[in-house]
Amino acid sequence: MANSLGLASLNHISLVCRSVEKSLDFYQNVLGFFPIRRPGSFDFDGAWLFSYGIGIHLLQSEDPENMPKKSRINPKDNHISFQCESMAAVERKLSELGVDYIQRTVEEGGIQVDQLFFHDPDGFMIEICNCDNLPVIPLVGDTVMTCSRVNLQKQQQQQQKQQQDQLMSSLVPVKEDYLSCA
Repeated sequence: MANSLGLASLNHISLVCRSVEKSLDFYQNVLGFFPIRRPGSFDFDGAWLFSYGIGIHLLQSEDPENMPKKSRINPKDNHISFQCESMAAVERKLSELGVDYIQRTVEEGGIQVDQLFFHDPDGFMIEICNCDNLPVIPLVGDTVMTCSRVNLQKQQQQQQKQQQDQLMSSLVPVKEDYLSCA
């Protein structure tokens, strides 16, 4: 597959908020993100968070009262999705926190994927799933793997490269004198 732009990974998503403080609390205490330093040269209110290899940039709305309000949870709406280790644990935590959610199950070829959908304080949709159950099957080619296998494969490649680099740096350089046949 061509990567004509030379993209490496998803860096962050930006979300416009009615209240950066409320959204900051939600993304930290519900989803486990932590605040990170944001450039002081910005002339607008906001906060940056990071976890799971991606950033979320919260931007204070210039007109919070006129932001659209969403009340119905619609799985077909724009959303970000997070893979989880235990759907039961997520469901328990959301219930403890009083977060309204809906549950869906998708079945494909005998494989079940469970999903939970809920809103952040501004109505942006969040999905939590065990989507890793579903294999990633490119429309072209024959490579089949799950997201965790893709990540594992990348980690293994990085480890192999580091090991090769360490091995190469530990080798003693061979002088030309030793190679000549006198």
